[in-house]
Amino acid sequence: MNIVRVILAILLPPVGVLLTVGLGLHFWINILLTIFGYIPGIVHAVWIISSRAKERELRDVRYR
Repeated sequence: MNIVRVILAILLPPVGVLLTVGLGLHFWINILLTIFGYIPGIVHAVWIISSRAKERELRDVRYR
């Protein structure tokens, strides 16, 4: 998991998601969650970042 993305996700949740998945559906969901409550935005951002890191790790293991 990239520590810089997690720190950004804590400070500015949409920026962490933007750097991870781009301007997709998860980014806009995170914008809404952050508007409705800062903590739900953080939780969603960290969840997205960690799930993408696990997907990359599994993909790397498969191709070895």
